[in-house]
Amino acid sequence: MSQLFTGAGVALITPFTKESHVDYKSLEKVVENQVKGGMDYLVALGTTAETATLTQEEKSNVVELVKEKSAGLPVVVGMGGNDTRAITNQIDHFNFDGISGILVVTPFYNKPTQEGMYRHYVEVAKASPVPVILYNVPSRTGINLEAETVGRIVEATNNVVAIKEASGEHSQMTKILKYTPEDFTLISGDDLLAITISSIGGKGVISVIANALPEKISQLMHLAMENNYAEARKIHFELIEMFQLMFKEGNPGGVKALMNLQGTIENVLRLPLYRISDQLIDQIKERYLKLS
Repeated sequence: MSQLFTGAGVALITPFTKESHVDYKSLEKVVENQVKGGMDYLVALGTTAETATLTQEEKSNVVELVKEKSAGLPVVVGMGGNDTRAITNQIDHFNFDGISGILVVTPFYNKPTQEGMYRHYVEVAKASPVPVILYNVPSRTGINLEAETVGRIVEATNNVVAIKEASGEHSQMTKILKYTPEDFTLISGDDLLAITISSIGGKGVISVIANALPEKISQLMHLAMENNYAEARKIHFELIEMFQLMFKEGNPGGVKALMNLQGTIENVLRLPLYRISDQLIDQIKERYLKLS
């Protein structure tokens, strides 16, 4: 197992037009900005992409566009769900040309046990022809993939190579590293904790705010991975209030508002998500103008 998906990854948004159609032209610009900004890999169809609101045709079009504009950067595709057979069937019928890995969120709503999640991921890993990144985000799914279970999954498979960890629990992140091999990759699922996770042996972030600030996130993570925490902290301290503002009224409302202020996209989300308040937009604008 090689250490894949290290450094600065981005959870790509899906831009929409004012009429709520997928804005493929703006998505091209977003991807091109990530390449120019020094990001290390791209994640399509994650939570930030509002994937739950996309049709199958739109999902396919988004993935093809991201691959086309990736300029050789690795592309990861989100393939989570709460029906193991449906996911393995999706994998069986998916075109993996140009895809470097899949991001698989813990099953939501039906709340399986640790044993159920273990067996779920083993089946998904068996079906996948590319490396698998686990994704643990209890605040959204209602369940926590425990560190011991992560260790069991990695031991039982040969292509589960990383975890995007967004539990916010420092002890759990540390225990994941304890229960997994040295070449397993711990990835921060939270911009605010990216530098913290790097300091205990994590290898990067799958970032939301990188959609708007790829250079900053790329610099931050590359400095941290070089153990240059003095310089990395400077960027972290510069961005800490912005990190918090991005999620104050939910994701991707914050980052879409920021990108709209930059002139990159329309500030449009698909229901049931909705644009953030004008008050929060003003706060984001004020903070953005202070960034150097």
